[in-house]
Amino acid sequence: MGNKRKVCIVSGSRADYDLLYPLLCELKDSSKVEVQIIATGMHLEKKFGATWRNIEADRFRIDARVPIQLTGDTPQHISSSVARAIQLLAAVYKKIEPDIIVLLGDRFEIFAGAVGALICGIPVAHLHGGEATFGAFDEALRHSITKMSHLHFTATEKYRMRVIQLGENPERVFNVGALGIDNIRRETFLTKEELESNLQIKFKPQNLLITFHPVTLEKNTSGGQCEELLTALDELENTQLIFTKANADTYGKIINTALEAYVKKHKEKAVLFDCLGRRRYLSLMQYIDAVVGNSSSGIIEASSFHIGTINIGDRQKGRIRPSSVIDCEPTTSGIRDGLKRLYSQEFQGSLKDVTNPYGEGEAAIKIKEVLETYPLEGILKKEFWDIK
Repeated sequence: MGNKRKVCIVSGSRADYDLLYPLLCELKDSSKVEVQIIATGMHLEKKFGATWRNIEADRFRIDARVPIQLTGDTPQHISSSVARAIQLLAAVYKKIEPDIIVLLGDRFEIFAGAVGALICGIPVAHLHGGEATFGAFDEALRHSITKMSHLHFTATEKYRMRVIQLGENPERVFNVGALGIDNIRRETFLTKEELESNLQIKFKPQNLLITFHPVTLEKNTSGGQCEELLTALDELENTQLIFTKANADTYGKIINTALEAYVKKHKEKAVLFDCLGRRRYLSLMQYIDAVVGNSSSGIIEASSFHIGTINIGDRQKGRIRPSSVIDCEPTTSGIRDGLKRLYSQEFQGSLKDVTNPYGEGEAAIKIKEVLETYPLEGILKKEFWDIK
């Protein structure tokens, strides 16, 4: 054990853990790496499903739990959680002494993990850098994490070039594709009958999976946009609506409250889950018509199932899209038009030819090989790489 490189994974939510899962499996089987896992953020909150249990159910050991008090969703509450996360994560880093820290994405607790690592002098490997989401403050956090990181694993070549544009050495930036595609290739899916039993639903002639998050750079739009979405969905006939709750983002509580009220009133056609989990979520994609909302899963994973995505508003604006994505305004009329196009014969016929721009899988193997072998001595000495 003593000679193994200690690779520490920091996970703050169901979303990043499910993406990290194939990498964790590869690292667990490596003879060159000792895996450490820190669970923080939504993982430790009962109201978000207490998803730390998913990690242990997958037979991974959690080395540290870092509660950051997600007591509210105002800017002040989130700022306090970031400050607490930096403080507590730095203390854990000192205790478990990782050789390198792996962070995925752009959420505020992941940003805190990078800040703590930078100050503690620990190298960071960042996954899914170089992307763009113009509607969320995650955009700025993502690029900040890039500047605090030393190894970079991007999901497309365009994103790789953007990381280099930010001044990172090209030799340390690897285009590996999206880890979400690895999950699709690895997972054993539930059948339609198993899903109906597990989720206590009955599939209808039409079925939609809906995840809607706040657009954090827009103040006080969450409630109104969610109501516009619910109004458009309520017009559909013979449609099963499967909702998952919003993340612990600024103004996310108002969305979850609205969803709870809607589902309570429409039990015959709508269900709501704190967290579906990786297997149920991906299994559902086999039997639904589209992913609806503003989640990155509709952009990255859905096209691999040759289903449509109705992407609402600006939260995902800037991401590379497959042709299966229908963009619409966050209004009832815009969403209604998107649904009409989704179910058109022309659009449905086009889905069989969709190509996913995020790769064909094997990202986890590629990342593991770099994490096992890339020299870490002197890696903290950074220079700004000027594009010539």
